[in-house]
Amino acid sequence: MRIIKIGIVQQSATASLSNNLEKLAANIKACVVKGAQLIVLQELHNTPYFCQVEDVNNFDLAESIPGPSTAFFGSLAKDLHVVLVTSLFERRAAGLYHNTAVVFDTDGSIAGKYRKMHIPDDPAYYEKFYFTPGDLNFEPIQTSLGKLGLMVCWDQWYPEGARLMALKGAELLIYPTAIGWESSDTADEKQRQLGAWQTVMRGHAVANGLPVIAVNRVGHEPDPSGQTNGIHFWGNSFVAGPQGELLATAGADKEENLVVDIDIERSEQVRRWWPFLRDRRIDAYGEILKRFCNE
Repeated sequence: MRIIKIGIVQQSATASLSNNLEKLAANIKACVVKGAQLIVLQELHNTPYFCQVEDVNNFDLAESIPGPSTAFFGSLAKDLHVVLVTSLFERRAAGLYHNTAVVFDTDGSIAGKYRKMHIPDDPAYYEKFYFTPGDLNFEPIQTSLGKLGLMVCWDQWYPEGARLMALKGAELLIYPTAIGWESSDTADEKQRQLGAWQTVMRGHAVANGLPVIAVNRVGHEPDPSGQTNGIHFWGNSFVAGPQGELLATAGADKEENLVVDIDIERSEQVRRWWPFLRDRRIDAYGEILKRFCNE
């Protein structure tokens, strides 16, 4: 067995960057105390989820990579000797911004980064206004603990990204996330949305024989425009094994740190039982590159 202790940090965000960073650091350290070797943070954890409105002033929140946040988190990773997965608003150039996940290795160096590929544009999730689609493709990031198949939030709905990460040797699939309910959603609709969110990622685990880590934010964040009642981020961060089995799940309404053991070598055995990669019909999938086939 090759066990990695995974830490996940599910927390709320305030308008104070310093307070958010202080709380993130404390939660990361709390995971380390419990033995965590790889710690994953939620999407855009430094700030409230600013994409509820289209406001050019929010571009002031973006920063370069490397920059202040990478220095902060790199120092934490080095001091605590952990692999750390973060999620930042990247300023690449004036007018060019990305939703970018950055991985730090145990020496504090940047092991790699991933720019969110699929960008949503839904009510209260106006991300196309802020983020240019990623151009680093689906490339696993090599760390001292293994190869991480890192994607971000909306990417989690697409099986193609998970498959490509698996085909390129990823040992874990990781999704920092910011997703929640709108106040007008009925109780039944809320459960359907939450169930679909969890099911699709557990499906990626099954289809690829890989563990999945999904870390969501939690708590209510008001709409700055006042046009809606804001978003209640539903938490429920989870870790699933390579057969989709739930290894740990956080709650829906509270900040929570979890540390979970994952046996990386279990994927080898699962893929022997369920050899989906062997039986893929790569000669018959050409049409997957079309937008729609019945035209």
